[in-house]
Amino acid sequence: MMWDWEFTAVVVPRLLDGLVITVLATLIGYLVALALGLAVAIVRRVRIIGPIVHAVMEFIRTTPLLVQLLFVFFLAPSGMTALTVGITVLGVHYAAYTAEVYRSGIEGVAKGQWEACRALSLPPLRVWGAVILPQAIRKVIPALGNYLIAMFKDTPLLYAITVQEMMFHASGLGGQYFRNFEAITLVGLLFVLVSVPSAILIRRLERRYAAV
Repeated sequence: MMWDWEFTAVVVPRLLDGLVITVLATLIGYLVALALGLAVAIVRRVRIIGPIVHAVMEFIRTTPLLVQLLFVFFLAPSGMTALTVGITVLGVHYAAYTAEVYRSGIEGVAKGQWEACRALSLPPLRVWGAVILPQAIRKVIPALGNYLIAMFKDTPLLYAITVQEMMFHASGLGGQYFRNFEAITLVGLLFVLVSVPSAILIRRLERRYAAV
């Protein structure tokens, strides 16, 4: 199949607009996942509430993201935009994974640190904010970074709920001009151009914190 450069000139600006939405959904969704995942990891240590939260997170982790997107999209209030639904579902879905990462980091903190906090009668906020979390999060930064790339690669699923990201534009223009080859190829190229530098950065973080 010959490459159509005229169609390329038409589709690239629209795909770049879609890339902005893709990156926006990824970054905001990732911040939601980081914050909510940390909250879940801490709450899971509470005796009564912990098992309930754990069960909910396990249900979210074992349910396909596409199903969650469609389910929330069709049940969302009429004033809630598709992009808001997409960001929310992405954030909650990946919070179920980041919570496990945080949990492993928290459990990796030496028992002596906990015992020292109890011996000094430090308040809970001081224990978590000044002692436990700085050590735990430092150890899991590379793992958290991997989920950023995973979320970015999952954003094409937002096309199913009409979010105007890259696949939305590629599919629409491909159907309009009957030229899907260039559109889909360019989407893949844009994903590579963003994902590869991000992966390299994360590998550097892994080497930096490997000995921590």
